[in-house]
Amino acid sequence: MTTQARPPKPLYSNVSPAVPSPCISVCRLDEQRVCTGCHRHVEHIREWRSADDERRRQICREAEALRARA
Repeated sequence: MTTQARPPKPLYSNVSPAVPSPCISVCRLDEQRVCTGCHRHVEHIREWRSADDERRRQICREAEALRARA
């Protein structure tokens, strides 16, 4: 039995000139697992590294909505 290797997932740079990270180096999670610094959910923080620019923009919009509600 031969197993075919999966192609590697694209790994984008953690730093994008088009979409800067919203991280402000205040990394504390609240009870809902949202960072009190950048207002991203922990799953979005994990996703950031492999996200393309459009997905990063969407994550930033969602974080901004959470910030506005805080």
